[in-house]
Amino acid sequence: MRERDDPEVIGRRVQRLRAERGLTQRQLAEPAYTPAYISTLEAGRVRASEEALRHIAGRLQVAFEELTVGRPAHLATGLRLRLTEAQRVLADGRAEEAAAQYGVVRAEAEAHGLAREQAAALLGLGECALETGELTRARQCFEQAEEQLAGEPLPVRVPALRGRAVAHYLAGELRYAVYLLETALDELNRGGLHDPDALLLLYAGVIGPYMDMGAHARAAQAAEYALALAPRAGDPALIARMHRSVARTLLAEGRAAEADASLAKAAALYRQLSLRTELANCHWMRGYVCAQNGELDRAEAELRQAHTMLAESRAALYRSQAAVELADVLHRRGKSEEAAGLLRGVAGDFSSERGAVHAAAAHRLLGIIAEDAEDTEAAEEHYVRALSLLERAGASGDLADLCRLLGDLLRRTGRVEAALDAYRTGLGHRTVPGTTTLGPAPAHPPL
Repeated sequence: MRERDDPEVIGRRVQRLRAERGLTQRQLAEPAYTPAYISTLEAGRVRASEEALRHIAGRLQVAFEELTVGRPAHLATGLRLRLTEAQRVLADGRAEEAAAQYGVVRAEAEAHGLAREQAAALLGLGECALETGELTRARQCFEQAEEQLAGEPLPVRVPALRGRAVAHYLAGELRYAVYLLETALDELNRGGLHDPDALLLLYAGVIGPYMDMGAHARAAQAAEYALALAPRAGDPALIARMHRSVARTLLAEGRAAEADASLAKAAALYRQLSLRTELANCHWMRGYVCAQNGELDRAEAELRQAHTMLAESRAALYRSQAAVELADVLHRRGKSEEAAGLLRGVAGDFSSERGAVHAAAAHRLLGIIAEDAEDTEAAEEHYVRALSLLERAGASGDLADLCRLLGDLLRRTGRVEAALDAYRTGLGHRTVPGTTTLGPAPAHPPL
């Protein structure tokens, strides 16, 4: 609760409320105070005690909080209910409608000095912007939420920090995203702030960047910690998100059955919570797991389902990323023409600042399709573009594979020296598998 308004503001408020109710200063004052005291208070020349203000609030039939800070009774509770409704609308895939609701709540919370409710609305606006692919807008909302919560303990600030890291991750800034998440993990674990929900949010959030950077050992460790923390966490949506992230590392370790089981748990939780976009992302990850396990027919079905659901919810960036995964499966099933058409249809949704890793994957696949069609010039152009995107993002694992493809193409076209340079670049990214150049891993949680 914010401090009460200054005496002049309270005095004017008392005078207005008294006039609206048709009371005289004597009627407002009796029996505990004098009309002269009320006159002095209304003129702003005295700082009334809490006891006096409670007496006056009772006579005026308003809440003490409304009298002292101008905030209607139960406003905070009402705003929290509206935040919950906006969250439900977002979960149903209606990001633009949810953003409008969050925006109204934010304005009211700001007008009445309700910092936590304002921060919650900013978090919601950030999540809406992530879903619609407005990454700069998302990052700004999360930064503003952190500013609102600056005086709160770190566990309270973690959702805003994690949101900012996700915005950087989706923009292709993998190392900075990892830096943000690892720094928070270190502070929580070393400082004894062992909040299960906050830790689970951070460990689940760092898995994707680790995997894209080729830091598989760290990703696996983060997944193990997340699984161990899940029974202590109280948020079902958070637990479901964790299961979805963990599945990717289980698959990388060859544990396909466990990955599939983890995704089944996530899907069940999302259905229970009616989180449409998250459920779509779960279909997406199950398709990824199936594709890596060689079950291409099932992978295609899962990815088509994800793509359709994300298109319906207008989650533009996520839809485009799922399209790249689907195109890869279609190509592997011999449907290269459909795959290329799908990739060309979403090419405009990506840039070096927006979905860089998937943009590179799209160019890589278009290069492979061009090679199959014996269009070496187009293939080389796509490979070079993908290489540039991955170098900027620091996605080491994908870089090594791409350098091999480019090297093979250059060698087949007689450019041996250029091919050797490409191979050497790829080997450089394979030098120390499972690590990053970010320094020591974050401190361990007390499991």
